[in-house]
Amino acid sequence: MLKWLDNSGKERDIVISSRIRLARNLKNYKFPTKLKKEEAQKILEDVKNSMINGKSNVTEDYTFFKMKDIPVIERNVLIEKHLISPALTEKTETGGVILSNDEKVSILINEEDHVRIQKLGSGLCLDKCWESSSNIDDVLEQNLNYAFDERIGYITSCPTNIGTGMRASVMMHLPALSLTNQAEKILLAASQLGVAVRGVYGEGTKSMGNLYQISNQGTLGLSEEKIIDKINKITMQIVEKERSIRESLMTNQKIALEDKVLRSYGILNSAKVISTQEAMKLISNVKLGIELGIIEGINSNELDILITEIQPYSIQYITREELAQKARDIKRAEIIKNKLSNK
Repeated sequence: MLKWLDNSGKERDIVISSRIRLARNLKNYKFPTKLKKEEAQKILEDVKNSMINGKSNVTEDYTFFKMKDIPVIERNVLIEKHLISPALTEKTETGGVILSNDEKVSILINEEDHVRIQKLGSGLCLDKCWESSSNIDDVLEQNLNYAFDERIGYITSCPTNIGTGMRASVMMHLPALSLTNQAEKILLAASQLGVAVRGVYGEGTKSMGNLYQISNQGTLGLSEEKIIDKINKITMQIVEKERSIRESLMTNQKIALEDKVLRSYGILNSAKVISTQEAMKLISNVKLGIELGIIEGINSNELDILITEIQPYSIQYITREELAQKARDIKRAEIIKNKLSNK
């Protein structure tokens, strides 16, 4: 279900994915919250035409969608797949998105800013994501007049994005830090170094399944390369700490750890009803067990994909029907069992 996620990328056992997002606005237009409907429609068409008809430096195939033409369930599936933001789904009359067929690139139109270019990659690969998103930015800028100030950089709706307009983020799986109650301390220390720590779906969301998003807090005064270098260094510090604790657990608490992992696997294999929160917690334990060799015969990447497939709207998309919570919990257990029993 996640076309872009695979086993490639550095530090893949801990860093699930990387993302570069560029915020851009067009000169001589108000920010999206103040746009008239006809102005928003003009921006939609201009961005679409600039990308679809101007692909001189990019090789992917792209498709343009207006938000109003995407059914509600499918809109929310795009959120669960990390392709669009919750804020864009609210822009039913003025919002749009351009998606690459491999879903590695999404260009959000008339969300918080006129244009938000997003590039996703598997593992720790911020440099590659930046190179690709920069190429796309160049293609758009051939036909779009960006709001840019020589002194401060790109003009954005949110002051924290002024400058490069870039957010570099990684999604990390930190079960050992969580099991030893060190996650909060480590992530607090990271936040004091100028990074933001968020939940699975970004700002305002909580961590589920020991998944955390780490990203830069500001974009002013630093080049894109320096921002990426900073996030890479902090990410590697967290990776090394997580790995160290995993090794310690295997040395000093192996039986207890194996018991937790295998119990989690047993519940996932036999449950008839399971909530999103419980499933995410148990999948996290099993994923840790796979990475440490406690469980064999299952590809960890398939569990990362499963995490998306068991989200509320993704379940309804798979079943092609609207389901109440209890019915979703039953279907979720069935999806998980089928996935694990085929291994």
